[in-house]
Amino acid sequence: MTGLTYKRVLLKLSGESLAEKEGGFGIDPVAVTKLAQEVRQGFDLGTQIAIVIGGGNIFRGATASALGMERVPADYMGMLATVINALALQSALEKNGMPTRVQTAIEIQQVAETYIRRRALRHLEKGRIVIFAAGTGNPYFTTDTAASLRAIEIEADVIFKATKVDGVYSADPKENSDAVKFDSLTYLDVLTKRLNVMDSTSVSLCMDNDLPMMVFDVRQTGSIKRAIMGEPIGTTVGVN
Repeated sequence: MTGLTYKRVLLKLSGESLAEKEGGFGIDPVAVTKLAQEVRQGFDLGTQIAIVIGGGNIFRGATASALGMERVPADYMGMLATVINALALQSALEKNGMPTRVQTAIEIQQVAETYIRRRALRHLEKGRIVIFAAGTGNPYFTTDTAASLRAIEIEADVIFKATKVDGVYSADPKENSDAVKFDSLTYLDVLTKRLNVMDSTSVSLCMDNDLPMMVFDVRQTGSIKRAIMGEPIGTTVGVN
């Protein structure tokens, strides 16, 4: 399929996508630049792009909580990690010629706008990429849930979930050679089979609001552009 299939998309990135290698920590300039170049290919098609990014390459609130830290402050530390990643991604995107705005769910006026839905929509309509940081601004909610919430709020046509594999499998294909890749799934399939796509809260939000999702490997060259053009890559997840 050719042409512009989606006019407004929300791209969900893991913090690890900014690291040098899978499971790595920190921010690798080469990885961030490569990611920005991939986003540019989609941007050049004229699609309105919003991004939600995680913070796992810097800090994971759930992991810290499991090690004995109180969950609420640990989650807030994770939210601040996403702000760092958002600023790094913003810099890379702008160096590649794309106007951007960072909006945070926690007020940090010196470095980013506070999230306001109508302002975010205006930025998108003006051709700016909007990066949503700090999750939902609430502990106990993941950046996956933030991605579903923001996508619904801005009336995105689809969520692009960038992962480390080329779709959704019945098991981890890197650990189980018998893992089967799914070309398409319903959200109910994801919930009942307990597939590792997004957390159950984010999946339920998408299901209740008829919001489709595409899961693919963002590190494959041209994947964002191909997804926007409607090519069958990765795994599609929807209501039917």
